Amino acid sequence: MSAYKPYPIIAGPTASGKTALAVQLAKAIGGEVVSADSMQIYDGVSVGTARPTSDEMEGIPHHLLGFLPLQTKYSVAQYIKDANTVFEAVFERGNIPVLCGGTGLYIQSFMENIQLFEDEPSPERRQYYNEMAEQHGAEYLLNKLREIDPESAARLHPNDRNRIVRALEVYDTTGRTITEQARLSHATPSPYTPFLIVLDFRQRSNLYDRINRRVDIMLENGLLEEARRVLDTDRDATVTQAIGYKEFLPYFEGEISLEEAADRLRQQTRRYAKRQLSWFHRMPAACTLWVDDYATPQELVDGAVDAYTTFCRGGDTA
Repeated sequence: MSAYKPYPIIAGPTASGKTALAVQLAKAIGGEVVSADSMQIYDGVSVGTARPTSDEMEGIPHHLLGFLPLQTKYSVAQYIKDANTVFEAVFERGNIPVLCGGTGLYIQSFMENIQLFEDEPSPERRQYYNEMAEQHGAEYLLNKLREIDPESAARLHPNDRNRIVRALEVYDTTGRTITEQARLSHATPSPYTPFLIVLDFRQRSNLYDRINRRVDIMLENGLLEEARRVLDTDRDATVTQAIGYKEFLPYFEGEISLEEAADRLRQQTRRYAKRQLSWFHRMPAACTLWVDDYATPQELVDGAVDAYTTFCRGGDTA
Protein backbone atom coordinates (compact mmCIF):
# COMPACT_ATOMS: atom_id res chain seq x y z
CA MET A 1 0.00 0.00 0.00
CA SER A 2 1.17 3.52 -0.72
CA ALA A 3 2.52 5.58 2.14
CA TYR A 4 -0.35 7.95 1.45
CA LYS A 5 -3.20 7.76 3.93
CA PRO A 6 -6.22 5.80 2.63
CA TYR A 7 -9.77 6.98 3.16
CA PRO A 8 -13.18 5.94 1.81
CA ILE A 9 -15.62 8.05 -0.20
CA ILE A 10 -19.35 7.32 -0.22
CA ALA A 11 -20.82 8.93 -3.32
CA GLY A 12 -24.01 8.52 -5.27
CA PRO A 13 -27.32 10.11 -6.18
CA THR A 14 -29.69 11.80 -3.80
CA ALA A 15 -31.81 9.41 -1.69
CA SER A 16 -29.45 6.49 -2.30
CA GLY A 17 -28.59 6.06 1.38
CA LYS A 18 -25.14 7.68 1.43
CA THR A 19 -25.46 9.22 4.88
CA ALA A 20 -26.60 6.05 6.61
CA LEU A 21 -23.85 4.02 4.97
CA ALA A 22 -21.17 6.60 5.77
CA VAL A 23 -22.18 6.62 9.44
CA GLN A 24 -22.05 2.83 9.72
CA LEU A 25 -18.77 2.64 7.82
CA ALA A 26 -17.31 5.30 10.12
CA LYS A 27 -18.39 3.23 13.11
CA ALA A 28 -16.71 0.15 11.67
CA ILE A 29 -13.34 1.73 10.82
CA GLY A 30 -13.05 4.45 13.48
CA GLY A 31 -14.01 7.31 11.24
CA GLU A 32 -15.53 10.77 11.11
CA VAL A 33 -17.80 11.92 8.29
CA VAL A 34 -16.78 14.85 6.09
CA SER A 35 -19.57 16.24 3.93
CA ALA A 36 -19.14 16.81 0.20
CA ASP A 37 -22.45 18.52 -0.44
CA SER A 38 -22.54 22.02 -1.90
CA MET A 39 -25.87 22.92 -0.27
CA GLN A 40 -25.57 21.27 3.15
CA ILE A 41 -22.81 23.76 3.97
CA TYR A 42 -25.47 26.46 4.53
CA ASP A 43 -27.14 27.14 7.85
CA GLY A 44 -30.91 27.15 8.19
CA VAL A 45 -31.72 24.83 5.26
CA SER A 46 -31.59 21.40 6.83
CA VAL A 47 -34.84 19.98 5.41
CA GLY A 48 -34.49 20.88 1.76
CA THR A 49 -30.85 19.84 1.62
CA ALA A 50 -31.48 16.56 3.51
CA ARG A 51 -28.80 17.44 6.01
CA PRO A 52 -28.41 14.60 8.52
CA THR A 53 -30.05 15.09 11.89
CA SER A 54 -28.25 14.44 15.16
CA ASP A 55 -30.14 11.14 15.45
CA GLU A 56 -28.99 10.09 11.99
CA MET A 57 -25.39 10.95 12.88
CA GLU A 58 -25.54 8.36 15.71
CA GLY A 59 -22.77 10.08 17.64
CA ILE A 60 -20.31 10.10 14.73
CA PRO A 61 -18.66 13.52 14.27
CA HIS A 62 -19.71 15.27 11.05
CA HIS A 63 -17.86 18.14 9.42
CA LEU A 64 -18.58 20.93 6.90
CA LEU A 65 -22.30 21.02 7.61
CA GLY A 66 -24.36 24.17 8.17
CA PHE A 67 -21.41 26.46 8.83
CA LEU A 68 -22.16 29.25 6.35
CA PRO A 69 -24.86 31.95 6.30
CA LEU A 70 -27.21 31.74 3.31
CA GLN A 71 -25.84 34.87 1.66
CA THR A 72 -22.21 33.70 1.69
CA LYS A 73 -20.62 32.74 -1.62
CA TYR A 74 -18.56 29.56 -1.54
CA SER A 75 -16.24 28.11 -4.15
CA VAL A 76 -14.72 24.75 -5.03
CA ALA A 77 -11.31 26.19 -4.18
CA GLN A 78 -12.50 27.10 -0.68
CA TYR A 79 -14.07 23.67 -0.24
CA ILE A 80 -10.77 21.97 -1.06
CA LYS A 81 -8.98 24.13 1.51
CA ASP A 82 -11.61 23.48 4.19
CA ALA A 83 -11.74 19.75 3.51
CA ASN A 84 -7.95 19.49 3.68
CA THR A 85 -7.99 21.26 7.05
CA VAL A 86 -10.60 18.81 8.36
CA PHE A 87 -8.75 15.78 6.97
CA GLU A 88 -5.52 16.81 8.67
CA ALA A 89 -7.29 17.19 12.01
CA VAL A 90 -9.14 13.88 11.72
CA PHE A 91 -5.98 11.96 10.87
CA GLU A 92 -4.13 13.69 13.71
CA ARG A 93 -6.80 12.34 16.10
CA GLY A 94 -6.04 8.85 14.84
CA ASN A 95 -9.35 8.55 13.01
CA ILE A 96 -10.22 8.07 9.33
CA PRO A 97 -12.16 10.68 7.34
CA VAL A 98 -15.14 9.28 5.47
CA LEU A 99 -15.96 11.67 2.65
CA CYS A 100 -19.66 11.55 1.87
CA GLY A 101 -21.82 13.48 -0.56
CA GLY A 102 -23.37 13.90 -3.94
CA THR A 103 -21.53 16.94 -5.32
CA GLY A 104 -19.29 15.37 -7.92
CA LEU A 105 -17.23 18.50 -8.51
CA TYR A 106 -16.32 18.73 -4.83
CA ILE A 107 -15.42 15.05 -4.60
CA GLN A 108 -13.35 14.83 -7.77
CA SER A 109 -11.53 18.10 -7.13
CA PHE A 110 -10.61 17.00 -3.62
CA MET A 111 -9.57 13.51 -4.73
CA GLU A 112 -7.24 14.98 -7.34
CA ASN A 113 -6.03 17.77 -5.04
CA ILE A 114 -6.84 20.37 -7.67
CA GLN A 115 -5.16 23.67 -6.84
CA LEU A 116 -7.49 26.40 -8.04
CA PHE A 117 -6.35 29.98 -8.34
CA GLU A 118 -9.18 32.27 -7.38
CA ASP A 119 -9.07 35.63 -9.08
CA GLU A 120 -11.16 38.61 -8.14
CA PRO A 121 -13.66 39.31 -10.93
CA SER A 122 -12.91 42.50 -12.81
CA PRO A 123 -16.07 43.97 -14.35
CA GLU A 124 -13.97 46.81 -15.71
CA ARG A 125 -11.64 44.51 -17.68
CA ARG A 126 -14.59 42.41 -18.83
CA GLN A 127 -16.38 45.49 -20.11
CA TYR A 128 -13.18 46.69 -21.78
CA TYR A 129 -12.79 43.46 -23.74
CA ASN A 130 -16.48 43.22 -24.58
CA GLU A 131 -16.36 46.74 -25.99
CA MET A 132 -13.24 45.79 -27.93
CA ALA A 133 -15.10 42.80 -29.39
CA GLU A 134 -18.03 45.02 -30.37
CA GLN A 135 -15.70 47.45 -32.07
CA HIS A 136 -13.21 45.11 -33.76
CA GLY A 137 -14.90 41.69 -33.72
CA ALA A 138 -14.29 38.50 -31.75
CA GLU A 139 -11.56 37.35 -34.16
CA TYR A 140 -9.53 40.40 -33.15
CA LEU A 141 -9.98 39.47 -29.49
CA LEU A 142 -8.97 35.88 -30.19
CA ASN A 143 -5.77 37.11 -31.83
CA LYS A 144 -4.94 39.11 -28.69
CA LEU A 145 -5.41 35.94 -26.62
CA ARG A 146 -3.22 34.03 -29.09
CA GLU A 147 -0.36 36.42 -28.29
CA ILE A 148 -0.39 35.59 -24.56
CA ASP A 149 -1.91 32.08 -24.44
CA PRO A 150 -1.68 30.28 -27.79
CA GLU A 151 -2.81 26.95 -26.29
CA SER A 152 -6.09 28.37 -25.01
CA ALA A 153 -6.60 30.30 -28.23
CA ALA A 154 -6.17 27.12 -30.24
CA ARG A 155 -9.05 25.51 -28.34
CA LEU A 156 -11.41 28.42 -28.88
CA HIS A 157 -13.46 29.71 -31.80
CA PRO A 158 -14.41 33.35 -32.43
CA ASN A 159 -17.96 32.35 -31.46
CA ASP A 160 -16.66 31.54 -27.96
CA ARG A 161 -16.63 35.22 -27.12
CA ASN A 162 -17.42 34.86 -23.42
CA ARG A 163 -14.64 32.33 -22.92
CA ILE A 164 -12.17 34.50 -24.82
CA VAL A 165 -13.08 37.51 -22.68
CA ARG A 166 -12.80 35.38 -19.54
CA ALA A 167 -9.34 34.13 -20.53
CA LEU A 168 -8.10 37.67 -21.10
CA GLU A 169 -9.66 38.87 -17.86
CA VAL A 170 -7.99 36.07 -15.89
CA TYR A 171 -4.60 36.92 -17.34
CA ASP A 172 -5.03 40.61 -16.54
CA THR A 173 -6.10 39.98 -12.94
CA THR A 174 -3.74 37.11 -12.00
CA GLY A 175 -0.77 37.42 -14.31
CA ARG A 176 -1.24 33.74 -15.23
CA THR A 177 -2.82 32.33 -18.35
CA ILE A 178 -5.62 29.79 -18.03
CA THR A 179 -3.31 27.20 -19.60
CA GLU A 180 -0.68 27.81 -16.93
CA GLN A 181 -3.29 27.64 -14.18
CA ALA A 182 -4.58 24.31 -15.49
CA ARG A 183 -1.05 22.89 -15.50
CA LEU A 184 -0.27 24.12 -11.99
CA SER A 185 -3.61 22.89 -10.65
CA HIS A 186 -2.49 19.26 -11.11
CA ALA A 187 1.12 19.76 -10.04
CA THR A 188 0.79 18.55 -6.45
CA PRO A 189 -0.54 15.02 -5.79
CA SER A 190 -2.92 14.47 -2.92
CA PRO A 191 -1.37 13.33 0.38
CA TYR A 192 -4.29 10.92 0.73
CA THR A 193 -5.33 7.80 -1.17
CA PRO A 194 -9.06 7.69 -1.93
CA PHE A 195 -11.27 4.63 -2.28
CA LEU A 196 -14.40 5.68 -4.12
CA ILE A 197 -17.62 3.77 -3.46
CA VAL A 198 -20.54 4.73 -5.70
CA LEU A 199 -24.06 3.69 -4.72
CA ASP A 200 -26.31 2.78 -7.64
CA PHE A 201 -29.43 0.74 -8.38
CA ARG A 202 -29.82 -1.99 -10.96
CA GLN A 203 -33.51 -1.11 -11.14
CA ARG A 204 -33.69 2.64 -11.57
CA SER A 205 -37.30 2.54 -10.38
CA ASN A 206 -36.04 1.57 -6.92
CA LEU A 207 -34.08 4.81 -6.72
CA TYR A 208 -37.02 6.83 -8.03
CA ASP A 209 -39.29 5.30 -5.39
CA ARG A 210 -36.82 6.42 -2.74
CA ILE A 211 -36.76 9.93 -4.18
CA ASN A 212 -40.56 10.15 -4.18
CA ARG A 213 -40.69 8.98 -0.55
CA ARG A 214 -38.00 11.47 0.42
CA VAL A 215 -40.01 14.37 -1.03
CA ASP A 216 -43.06 13.24 0.96
CA ILE A 217 -41.00 13.05 4.14
CA MET A 218 -39.46 16.46 3.52
CA LEU A 219 -42.92 17.99 3.15
CA GLU A 220 -44.00 16.35 6.41
CA ASN A 221 -40.87 17.71 8.11
CA GLY A 222 -41.52 21.34 7.14
CA LEU A 223 -39.98 21.79 3.70
CA LEU A 224 -42.71 24.19 2.60
CA GLU A 225 -42.15 26.51 5.55
CA GLU A 226 -38.38 26.35 5.09
CA ALA A 227 -38.67 27.14 1.37
CA ARG A 228 -40.92 30.13 2.09
CA ARG A 229 -38.49 31.50 4.67
CA VAL A 230 -35.47 31.00 2.42
CA LEU A 231 -37.10 32.60 -0.62
CA ASP A 232 -38.36 35.50 1.47
CA THR A 233 -34.91 36.07 2.97
CA ASP A 234 -32.79 36.40 -0.16
CA ARG A 235 -33.75 35.15 -3.60
CA ASP A 236 -30.22 35.79 -4.83
CA ALA A 237 -28.65 33.41 -2.33
CA THR A 238 -26.99 30.37 -3.92
CA VAL A 239 -29.14 27.90 -2.02
CA THR A 240 -32.38 29.34 -3.44
CA GLN A 241 -31.37 27.87 -6.79
CA ALA A 242 -31.05 24.41 -5.27
CA ILE A 243 -33.58 21.71 -6.03
CA GLY A 244 -36.08 21.78 -3.20
CA TYR A 245 -36.69 25.52 -3.05
CA LYS A 246 -37.13 27.09 -6.47
CA GLU A 247 -39.84 24.56 -7.38
CA PHE A 248 -42.13 26.12 -4.76
CA LEU A 249 -41.82 29.69 -5.98
CA PRO A 250 -44.69 29.33 -8.52
CA TYR A 251 -46.83 27.88 -5.74
CA PHE A 252 -46.10 30.81 -3.42
CA GLU A 253 -47.01 33.18 -6.25
CA GLY A 254 -50.33 31.40 -6.81
CA GLU A 255 -49.48 30.03 -10.25
CA ILE A 256 -49.66 26.29 -9.47
CA SER A 257 -51.01 24.00 -6.76
CA LEU A 258 -48.94 22.52 -3.97
CA GLU A 259 -49.21 19.06 -5.51
CA GLU A 260 -47.97 20.40 -8.84
CA ALA A 261 -45.00 21.99 -7.07
CA ALA A 262 -44.26 18.71 -5.28
CA ASP A 263 -44.45 16.83 -8.58
CA ARG A 264 -41.99 19.27 -10.11
CA LEU A 265 -39.67 18.68 -7.19
CA ARG A 266 -39.87 14.90 -7.65
CA GLN A 267 -39.20 15.24 -11.37
CA GLN A 268 -36.27 17.63 -10.96
CA THR A 269 -34.76 15.44 -8.25
CA ARG A 270 -34.94 12.38 -10.50
CA ARG A 271 -33.20 14.30 -13.27
CA TYR A 272 -30.55 15.50 -10.86
CA ALA A 273 -29.96 11.93 -9.67
CA LYS A 274 -29.32 10.84 -13.27
CA ARG A 275 -26.76 13.62 -13.70
CA GLN A 276 -25.06 12.63 -10.45
CA LEU A 277 -24.77 9.02 -11.57
CA SER A 278 -23.38 10.05 -14.94
CA TRP A 279 -20.70 12.11 -13.20
CA PHE A 280 -19.65 9.40 -10.74
CA HIS A 281 -19.55 6.63 -13.32
CA ARG A 282 -17.18 8.73 -15.44
CA MET A 283 -14.72 8.86 -12.57
CA PRO A 284 -11.91 6.28 -12.66
CA ALA A 285 -11.45 3.37 -10.27
CA ALA A 286 -14.88 3.57 -8.67
CA CYS A 287 -16.23 0.58 -6.77
CA THR A 288 -19.97 0.38 -7.48
CA LEU A 289 -22.24 -1.12 -4.84
CA TRP A 290 -25.66 -1.96 -6.25
CA VAL A 291 -27.98 -1.17 -3.37
CA ASP A 292 -30.78 -3.44 -4.58
CA ASP A 293 -28.39 -6.43 -4.60
CA TYR A 294 -28.41 -6.37 -0.80
CA ALA A 295 -31.30 -7.80 1.16
CA THR A 296 -30.76 -5.59 4.21
CA PRO A 297 -29.00 -2.31 5.03
CA GLN A 298 -26.54 -4.25 7.20
CA GLU A 299 -25.52 -6.40 4.24
CA LEU A 300 -24.77 -3.21 2.30
CA VAL A 301 -22.65 -1.95 5.20
CA ASP A 302 -20.79 -5.28 5.32
CA GLY A 303 -20.15 -5.03 1.58
CA ALA A 304 -18.72 -1.52 1.94
CA VAL A 305 -16.53 -2.50 4.89
CA ASP A 306 -15.22 -5.57 3.04
CA ALA A 307 -14.46 -3.54 -0.10
CA TYR A 308 -12.62 -0.84 1.84
CA THR A 309 -10.57 -3.23 3.99
CA THR A 310 -9.61 -5.20 0.88
CA PHE A 311 -8.47 -1.95 -0.72
CA CYS A 312 -6.39 -1.07 2.35
CA ARG A 313 -4.70 -4.48 2.13
CA GLY A 314 -3.85 -3.78 -1.48
CA GLY A 315 -6.34 -6.27 -2.89
CA ASP A 316 -8.60 -6.14 -5.90
CA THR A 317 -12.12 -4.86 -5.23
CA ALA A 318 -13.36 -4.86 -8.81
